[in-house]
Amino acid sequence: MEQMRSFGYICPKCGKAQIHQRSQFALSAAAARMECECEKEALQVETDGVKFRLIVPCGLCGKSHQAECSAEQLLQGRGIGLSCPETKQLCCYIGEEHQVVAAMEGLAVRVEKDKAETAEAFTDNVIMYEVLSELKDIAQRGGISCSCGSKEYAMQVGRACIDLICGKCGGRLRLNAATDEDLDRLCCQMKLEIHGK
Repeated sequence: MEQMRSFGYICPKCGKAQIHQRSQFALSAAAARMECECEKEALQVETDGVKFRLIVPCGLCGKSHQAECSAEQLLQGRGIGLSCPETKQLCCYIGEEHQVVAAMEGLAVRVEKDKAETAEAFTDNVIMYEVLSELKDIAQRGGISCSCGSKEYAMQVGRACIDLICGKCGGRLRLNAATDEDLDRLCCQMKLEIHGK
C-alpha cells in the first residue's frame, strides 16, 4: 500500500482548517497544489529531488510563508510543524494523518481564540473606561490645555491609548490606557499639557 502524507493549514481567507493528503510517490514526482475549498488560498509544494520548498498560507497572520525542508523530513517519520515567523506559533503540520488532524484541531481553536480577542475594542476594557472617566474629571476641572495656550482639544481613542490633540495647533499628547500602571499614572495628575507645535 502506498504511503500517504497529510498536510494541514488554516486558510487565512475563510478561516477553515484544511487537511490534504498526497502519496509519497506523487510528492516526489511533481509539484503539488493543495487548494482550500474557498478556492482563494493554496498550499504549494515543489521539489528538486533533494529538498522540498513550500509556500504556506498562514491563518495566524494572514500572509503566506516560504519554508524549505529535506525530502526525509517531509516524506518520512512522525512529521514536521512549520511556524509563522510573525507570531512564532505553528501554522502548518505535515505528517501522519492522525497527528495532523489532532494538530489542526488545536490550531483551529487557537485561531478562533485570537480572533475573539482582537474583536475586543480595547486591550483592557475596564482600564480604558477608568482612564476615560479620569480624563473627564480632569477636563471638568479645566485641567487640559496646550503649551500653545489653547484649551480646545479633541480625543482620539485607540486600542491601548488615547491621544489628546490640540484644536488650534494640532499638537498631541499620548496617554497609554492598557495597564493598571497607566491608570495610576493618570490618577496622580491634576493637569495635562499637550505639547504644542
